[in-house]
Amino acid sequence: MASFIAWVLVVAIAAYACAGGTDYGAGFWDLLAGGAERGRRPRWLIDHAMAPVWEVNNVWLIFVLVVMWTGFPTMFQAVFSAMWLPLALAAVGLVLRGAGFALRKPTRRLAQQRVYGAMFAVSSLVTPFFLGAVLGGVASGRVKLGTTASADAWANGTSVLVGLLAIAAAAFLGAVFLCSDAVRFGAGDLVDYFRLRALIAFGAVVVLALIALPVTHDDARYVWDGLTGGLGLLLIILAAVCGLATVLLVWRRSFGWSRHTSVASVALVVGAWGCAQRPYVLPTSLTVTEAAGAAHTLRWLVIVTAIAIVLVGPALVLLYRLDTMGELEELTDADTGAARTPGDNL
Repeated sequence: MASFIAWVLVVAIAAYACAGGTDYGAGFWDLLAGGAERGRRPRWLIDHAMAPVWEVNNVWLIFVLVVMWTGFPTMFQAVFSAMWLPLALAAVGLVLRGAGFALRKPTRRLAQQRVYGAMFAVSSLVTPFFLGAVLGGVASGRVKLGTTASADAWANGTSVLVGLLAIAAAAFLGAVFLCSDAVRFGAGDLVDYFRLRALIAFGAVVVLALIALPVTHDDARYVWDGLTGGLGLLLIILAAVCGLATVLLVWRRSFGWSRHTSVASVALVVGAWGCAQRPYVLPTSLTVTEAAGAAHTLRWLVIVTAIAIVLVGPALVLLYRLDTMGELEELTDADTGAARTPGDNL
């Protein structure tokens, strides 16, 4: 049961990396869109593309936390004790990001739109970076039972590179999805705009991955060995193939299939990381079996997880399907209660 729950945790992390990553990537391009006039069209598309689903994507993060503290309480304690600062910063980023995105659209004053837009965009970098830094600290073996909080646990070479890779991968996913959304919303002028950015983001992922090779070899040797042999290596190769396929599809303007291959590339990397850490949840110090909770707790967790998959899974699939088909309409000013007031657009 402990191994099953551990793999459920890996799958949920992969789902959040892909679903939430598209939103973080959209926020990244929002930040780089330029001034009010220059960035008006890209931000319009980002708002329209994210509006129906941005909240539901965080369901995966909540699921990860619940499974972690219920199924592996000792791991949860060790990670949150050693990494409380980056996790707190990521949480602040989540709150500010959601507030910025939710408040920017109904606001009519240009100055307030800029403030809320900056909150949304900057937090879209802060949150994935610190979440990636935490994963890097865990992968490098810096988190053990009893480890006290310190900057070294998350401000090291591996953590910084994984944080930057998280941002680059999110930017890649976001740009690929926005290419398809530009076609769906009839914004032909934005197709090539985000197509170019998808290719640039993939190049950034490749460069960061190459830089990470010697760093992880020396700093996270156990995970490195797992990624360069066996099932971990196979998944990394498949992820690279999916990434290259995405580039080819984007280049050929086949934006429908490029969504699937881009998601597969990121999900396979997360799966490879899970394989590389076996049998540890905290490399070389805490195994899956040692970290597992009581047997009766795991039994109930398996039952609840199965029920959640049966009840919630189809609803999420339907929601994403309706969104990609353009069946979900955006909220109007009448829906949000927004109304023009004196001084709007100032």
